[in-house]
Amino acid sequence: MSARSTIRKRRREAGIALLISIFILLLISVVAIALIVASGTESSLAGNYRSATGVYYAALAGLEEARARLVPKNPNSFNNTDAAFMPSPGIPLGVGQVRYITNPIAAEDVLAANPDSEYFAEFGSNPVSANVKTTASVSGAGGVQGPLYKWVRINAVTEFSLQLNVDFDTQPNDNTIPIYYDGAKFNTTSTGSQVLEITSFAILPNGSQKLLQYLVAPIPLTFNAAVTLDGNNVQFTAPTSSNFWMKGIDQGSAGSCNPGSSVVSAVGYTNASDSSLANILNAIPSGPPPTGNPDLRSHYTNGVAANPNVAQVMLPSNLQTVAGLNALVQSIAQNADAVISGPATQSDSINVMPTGMSATNPKIVVVSGDLTISNWHSTGYGLLLVTGKFTYDPDASWNGIILVIGKGWMYSNQGNSGATQLQGAVFLAKTVDASNNPLPPSSPPVSPYFNFTSSSASNGIYYSSCWIQASMPTLGYKILSFHEISQ
Repeated sequence: MSARSTIRKRRREAGIALLISIFILLLISVVAIALIVASGTESSLAGNYRSATGVYYAALAGLEEARARLVPKNPNSFNNTDAAFMPSPGIPLGVGQVRYITNPIAAEDVLAANPDSEYFAEFGSNPVSANVKTTASVSGAGGVQGPLYKWVRINAVTEFSLQLNVDFDTQPNDNTIPIYYDGAKFNTTSTGSQVLEITSFAILPNGSQKLLQYLVAPIPLTFNAAVTLDGNNVQFTAPTSSNFWMKGIDQGSAGSCNPGSSVVSAVGYTNASDSSLANILNAIPSGPPPTGNPDLRSHYTNGVAANPNVAQVMLPSNLQTVAGLNALVQSIAQNADAVISGPATQSDSINVMPTGMSATNPKIVVVSGDLTISNWHSTGYGLLLVTGKFTYDPDASWNGIILVIGKGWMYSNQGNSGATQLQGAVFLAKTVDASNNPLPPSSPPVSPYFNFTSSSASNGIYYSSCWIQASMPTLGYKILSFHEISQ
């Protein structure tokens, strides 16, 4: 190759290195720009996620504050901080009665700055001003800024507000009757506990908003009999005293609550395919011949059905299994005024009951083990839960609920010295075996034992819806539904 042709070739290749360098720099620049854009996008996504998470938990904090403050045992309960905010225990919150918890910054008018349009969307009208009450949040107690929710609303719900045909009828959804929860389903017959709606609105300084909502109800305890025996092949012994009655006729006032006209069974059992019914009927004194005992079949009555009034009752799902009953025991114990280790004795000289218990201040008392009430010439008020054997001396009375869940054995063999009685409801369930070991969680309870011997001179057990309601408000509130409301 000549020198001239070599020179010409080099001239043709001159500048290629520069082009390659520029191309590489261009690629690097594109990659760098892409990384910068991706980093910005990730930062934006992270910021949006932080905002969405923060406002979500702020609104959730409002829901939980309201739910917690509904429980009277909470030190910050509405009962303790604003007694007129919610109705008295046992009195439902009326449809159209609206309660707000507000959480302002400084002198902010929360409801004016952040109006509640969701209520109108649900009920078709705004609440009447006279039916609206507000109270302050406790989230900023001690001068520490709490979650940034603005308001929480508490109100009753209706078929119309939920867009739910609870009665399964052909009528338009009702907007005047509050909905209740019986432990298994909603109803409009005031069976069980009232359902409350809790709605929480939160907004952050950057404008992020969230609206969340609960439906809640007190832990349900419903009784379809004055005495309920939950389990298979129940055991039953009845006294021969003519003073002893079991009545499913509603009686007994508590505070402003007066008994209604509805009735329940005198004695209820749960299994119609075993010997439960026969065991109960055979134990009720039916007179001579040949026993020599009086005929007391008419003493087991609800005033409507044939006597003796003994019937199968349907229980909420949470009372049909050992696991559900144990969960109920645990929930009650967590909200108790007193948890007593058994064996324990209550008498005139030995007091294990909480102080301050009265007709206007019923208590929750849990005895973990056996309890013997003997020679106690007084009256207890509230909910009594015994996990062992409950020995009852009819010198004492009790107004409220008696639960014997565990050993499921209630025993009485003494006379009485006055017109004492148990008024409210009694419920027995056996969740342990003969060795006191827990039964499988999914199994039904086994044979409870109602054992009032011929020597027992109790005046009986009488159903009282008022005393049942008065004894239940201190239990926690169960979340029935939770959802986010789109805005």
